[in-house]
Amino acid sequence: MRVALALAVAFGLALAGPAGALESGAPSFWDPAHRPEKPDLGGLRQLRFVTEDDYPPFNFALADGQLAGFNVDLARAICEELELTCTIQRRRWDLLIPALGDNSADAIIAALAMNDENRARVDFTGPYFIMPGRFATRANSVLGPATPEVLDYQLVAVVAGSSHEAYLKTFFPKARITPFENAALARLALKDGRVNALFGDAVSLSFWLNGAEAEGCCAFSNDAYVDAKFFGDGLGIAVKKGATPLRRALDYALARLAQRGVYAELFLKYFPITPF
Repeated sequence: MRVALALAVAFGLALAGPAGALESGAPSFWDPAHRPEKPDLGGLRQLRFVTEDDYPPFNFALADGQLAGFNVDLARAICEELELTCTIQRRRWDLLIPALGDNSADAIIAALAMNDENRARVDFTGPYFIMPGRFATRANSVLGPATPEVLDYQLVAVVAGSSHEAYLKTFFPKARITPFENAALARLALKDGRVNALFGDAVSLSFWLNGAEAEGCCAFSNDAYVDAKFFGDGLGIAVKKGATPLRRALDYALARLAQRGVYAELFLKYFPITPF
């Protein structure tokens, strides 16, 4: 529940309820009143990041082969904040953590979930992103905000067996949960009007809503849900086990980027319809 608690404190919201966002439209994971001191970087002159290249908008390859994406720009901003030379290399997903072990990389910024399995192998910074759940409804829907009361006995699409289905069963017990094999089929059911609402991953939903496939059919209803029990602790930058000075330096840089508005600028660049 660490991420849910942090966001609830920042936004003044209940843990089991929706999470809000700042006025800018970007989320905040850092205490704006805290002014961290720049850590001693020792003899560090270069920061070697690794990422993957097939998870847009976080990381992807441009037509010329260059790496791009939210993670890539955030890594460059971190290096600039720390006044370090920065390299960012692509790796296959299964080779990211081994790159820390063989000392061919210093940090991973690749939408790596902060779950128990990964924590056993690497250390993480604080979260720089979470993957919330969110409702979408038809643009012409007269239901109103997607609350448990509003969705009582309404058809709600969800991916079968997902954490989103489990969340609905827990907090929306009277909704007529309608499971689909995958997210594409669930979205199509909402677009065609065969269900009243859809609950799913807010990041992928935001891009669908903003893309040509949705054809303007639908819109988010209510805010994002960030309960870590269901949706995880979020994404963090991974470093080698025991690399505490580097982890603290990265946490410092992330907090400074948030305070200076750089994080919000990058977020809005890659998430024009905010998932939060």
